[in-house]
Amino acid sequence: MENALHEKVSQDILLKAYNHMMLAKAMADIYEENRNICKYVHSTSRGHEAIQLATAYQLKKEDWVSPYYRDESILLGIGFEPYQLMLQLLAKADDPFSGGRSYYSHPSSRDENKPKIVHQSSATGMQTIPTTGVAQGIKYIQDFNLQEFENNPVVVCSLGDNSVTEGEVSEALQFAALHQLPIIFLVQDNEWGISVTKDEARTCDAYDFVAGFTGLSRMRVDGTDFVESFEAMKKAVDFVRTERKPLVVCAKTVLIGHHTSGVRREFYRDEEDLTKHRAKDPGEILRKHLLETGTDEDLLKQITKKARLEAEEAFERAKNAEDPKPESVMQHIFAPTPITEETGTREPANGEKIVMVDAAIHAIQELMWKHPEALLYGQDVGERIGGVFRETVTLGKKFGSKRVFNTAIQEAYIIGSTAGMSAVGLKPIVEVQFADYIYPGINQLITEISKSNYLSGGKFPVSNIIRVPIGAYGGGGPYHSGSVESILANIKGIKIAYPSNAADFKGLLKAAYYDPNPVIMLEHKGLYWSKVPGTEDAKTIEPAEDYVLPFGKGKVIIEADKDETEKGRTLLVVTYGMGVYWAKEAAKNFNGRVEVIDLRTLIPLDEELVFERVKAHGKCIVLTEEQLNNSFAEAFAHRISKSCFKYLDAPVETMGSLDVPAVPINLVLEKEMLPNAEKLSSKIEEMLKY
Repeated sequence: MENALHEKVSQDILLKAYNHMMLAKAMADIYEENRNICKYVHSTSRGHEAIQLATAYQLKKEDWVSPYYRDESILLGIGFEPYQLMLQLLAKADDPFSGGRSYYSHPSSRDENKPKIVHQSSATGMQTIPTTGVAQGIKYIQDFNLQEFENNPVVVCSLGDNSVTEGEVSEALQFAALHQLPIIFLVQDNEWGISVTKDEARTCDAYDFVAGFTGLSRMRVDGTDFVESFEAMKKAVDFVRTERKPLVVCAKTVLIGHHTSGVRREFYRDEEDLTKHRAKDPGEILRKHLLETGTDEDLLKQITKKARLEAEEAFERAKNAEDPKPESVMQHIFAPTPITEETGTREPANGEKIVMVDAAIHAIQELMWKHPEALLYGQDVGERIGGVFRETVTLGKKFGSKRVFNTAIQEAYIIGSTAGMSAVGLKPIVEVQFADYIYPGINQLITEISKSNYLSGGKFPVSNIIRVPIGAYGGGGPYHSGSVESILANIKGIKIAYPSNAADFKGLLKAAYYDPNPVIMLEHKGLYWSKVPGTEDAKTIEPAEDYVLPFGKGKVIIEADKDETEKGRTLLVVTYGMGVYWAKEAAKNFNGRVEVIDLRTLIPLDEELVFERVKAHGKCIVLTEEQLNNSFAEAFAHRISKSCFKYLDAPVETMGSLDVPAVPINLVLEKEMLPNAEKLSSKIEEMLKY
């Protein structure tokens, strides 16, 4: 889609752009002159102003844009004032984007009169997935007429050319092209990736790179020339707004400033390179054009002078603004959830027992009938097989391929897209096929999802459900049997459930749906169908549709004999998932001397219940299926020891799998690695001697 220049850009727009360019220059100069005050790392848009302003001027309030960290001119162009940007530069309390928590030009906004800006991280290229998720969500909303728009929304994702080499960028491009999403990928190419040159980093630029993505239109533009950029971006936005198809715009830019305030140009660039880039200064190119077309030079001088005064005044105000209050540091870790109490009917009269996998299917079905904003996607979850464990079977047929559908092998996209889907008001339920395959999605989970609510000051909690089959049994082998809860529990800003039976599963999944925060459901494969001997109790009476079980509420599933407890002869086992069944089996050998708590959720964790019962018994084992060293179980055991120290008769013990790198496929080796009721019984017997 080559750009053809036809329309004349109005004088008003040209002068508006010149004013914004002079503001951007004045701001950059002031930051440089006040390095001792501008102590937090920052980048500026110097050299990129033309394409950024040309893009900003096309956008309407229904649109979404993801500026990256060098895109302050986009922010100026859509209506943010220098003072607002400087509040973030100096990490002030009234920073409208993050409340002093994130870097300069890391915006997030729900301003009704401006294009919306979803939170994104500093990790270059990673923003493509959440932003493509926004476009995916808009297409879904329009397909089902869930919302009326005055104008068809357009999504713009801005990124640098060197970040196009990231694999996750390709996942976003692939999905956008395959599903024909209304998104523009604006690639700004200044030929540098910090100190890495284009010749060191890539075989071709983004325009040539994306040629192989069928269904993805592309355009080149000189991003230093405002007139050309404006006409190109008008054509680009009009195309996507009308045709509802994706487009890549490759804009050639220059880098006049530093990479960042911390990586200064003199560290890695010679004078020849700097001279070449300065010769294409967008402000000078526009100034020359204005003079050649009859604009009075005194007017341009006046604009330049006024911009400097405006920037100076804004900087003084921002400099004197208040810093955040120390106590605000703990705000917005999670958005408040409406689900705080167990409600509904857990065991309806004449109810039938169901297996765990059916509890999930029924819960999702009930939610999707009730909530058109709910949709389900992942690998192999569609109508053809309904999941490799048949955990979504029938749902594709009932709800159709636009609400239940397969994706490619793209764990990063599956997980990261939920941030964008959530931002536009949808509730994505997605699946990673095995816990061992969640690792490609960890980047999105940490950098984009877990931090979104915190760094956006509560504007963008990510409301999703990520289903993850987990655990070992029956020779599943090293890449289909792993436990990953410790890695996940180490990510702040997400919630984790690990149910052990059908009723809990259904109740927790309902709670997860109504929770505005990201939720991972860890679902033990061996409990899905109660195929593992001794797990018959994972089948339960199916709760009613109204049943909801809040997160953070553990349950005593076996009580110790009170007389034995009073004599100091009892012990507590704290566990979850498959550990529940090992603990229940082992407890049979000790005639009322073992109490068992099923945690049910790992984040939040019911520490209150555990500490109360540890204090009553004086002895405790934390049981997990995971390998022990540096695990969730060990960390929790430490907290139990610290909080209950004076009540303990013995050190808090942990029990888990052997510390080997993977679950062996051979059944003899698998059994040797894993805990079981027999091994746990030996540990209990040893501890009861204290």
